[in-house]
Amino acid sequence: MAKEPARILVVGGGYVGMYTALRLQRKLRRGEATVIVIDPEPYMTYQPFLPEAAAGSISPRHVVVPLRRTLDKCQVVIGEVRSIDHAKRAAAINTLATHEEGTGAIQIRYDELILAPGSVSRTLPVPGLAEYGIGFKTVEEAIGLRNHVLEQLDIASSTRDPAVRDAALTFVFVGGGYAGVEALAELEDMARYAARYYHNLEPEDLRFVLVEATGRILPEVGEEMGGYALRELRGRNIDVRLDTRLDSCADRIAVLSDGSRFPTRTLVWTAGVKAHPVLAATDLPLNGRGRLKCTPALTVDGVEHAWGAGDAAAVPDLTSDDPDAVCAPNAQHAVRQAKVLADNVLASLRDKPLKEYRHKYVGSVASLGLHKGVAHVYGRKLKGYPAWFMHRAYHLSRIPTFNRKARVLAEWTLTGLFKREIVSLGSLENPRAEFELAADTGRHPEAS
Repeated sequence: MAKEPARILVVGGGYVGMYTALRLQRKLRRGEATVIVIDPEPYMTYQPFLPEAAAGSISPRHVVVPLRRTLDKCQVVIGEVRSIDHAKRAAAINTLATHEEGTGAIQIRYDELILAPGSVSRTLPVPGLAEYGIGFKTVEEAIGLRNHVLEQLDIASSTRDPAVRDAALTFVFVGGGYAGVEALAELEDMARYAARYYHNLEPEDLRFVLVEATGRILPEVGEEMGGYALRELRGRNIDVRLDTRLDSCADRIAVLSDGSRFPTRTLVWTAGVKAHPVLAATDLPLNGRGRLKCTPALTVDGVEHAWGAGDAAAVPDLTSDDPDAVCAPNAQHAVRQAKVLADNVLASLRDKPLKEYRHKYVGSVASLGLHKGVAHVYGRKLKGYPAWFMHRAYHLSRIPTFNRKARVLAEWTLTGLFKREIVSLGSLENPRAEFELAADTGRHPEAS
């Protein structure tokens, strides 16, 4: 009697989920297993390109990788996992159809579970943050922030109220890690460039503030290169506040722990991430930070047929001298863990020994705006244009599929030949507004 194909459920279509499923579909034998990928979005977001998308250097559609097209041999389900009962090998899923039908979550059975839901923004109970804060983790947030920044220039240019003008031209970013520094640097570059096209604005009128709770920025690139990045930002008239916290942003006023107050219409929150909340809705073991307890082989500790990697998993770092060290939640580990994870799942199905994940951190690269960057890779330290070029070359090599690489490279080439686009398309966030207005008035809103 023929053996039934195994059902492999992949929760999450990000770095780990997509790369694992992609490797599985390439290596699985015919009839050996069925791969089911579940994610709330039909695409994987290549997050290192979000700052460039926000600045207009890359089109938003080139920052995302369509799951159905890339994982053409997998079953892709667009939905949200509500809970997982691993003892029963079942996951409860809400899809767009269940929402429309008003029915409860559907149950999906599986034999092997790969948990890779990633992380979500870690917020704090800061007054006003929920009302006025802007995140920077999704492509929608990146494009929304771009539109918002350009709209502030329009407001500042057209108002006669000095207080409104100053608030519109003040941009506060909280968090001095990769996301915060790269987003700030790219948007500052873009906004000061755009200001030249306003008859009553000067690039010097814009005020950018970076708030970091620790005593340094970009710790991943090392103390020396982090110091260079700090001097570079301050040299561009960016107000960097170290050892400082955001105490409040109520009423659109950013109040810092050093007593400073900044009326602002733009507050971007990039102060860290936390494990995806779906992990708390499982019967699997978690560590003190809510991440999956995993072994070096990427199995969930003490649990059979369950696997984890990426931001959601606490994977022991075998290259560290600290026995309790775990791999940092970043893309460099996620992409490499996905390869080992897929191979280990295949080995498990074929009753072969598993391999342990081991990767020594090779360094980091960061963009500080167009033609500016900082890097510390394989012990070599670069800054300025060489670091920026390495940043682009490295991430171009890592983005999945040749099709996507070619599109990004072509767009970079065209951007280098022509001027930067500075158009705000904020109306995309509410595309029915004009039609609703026309329907309410019985005429086109522009009709006289």
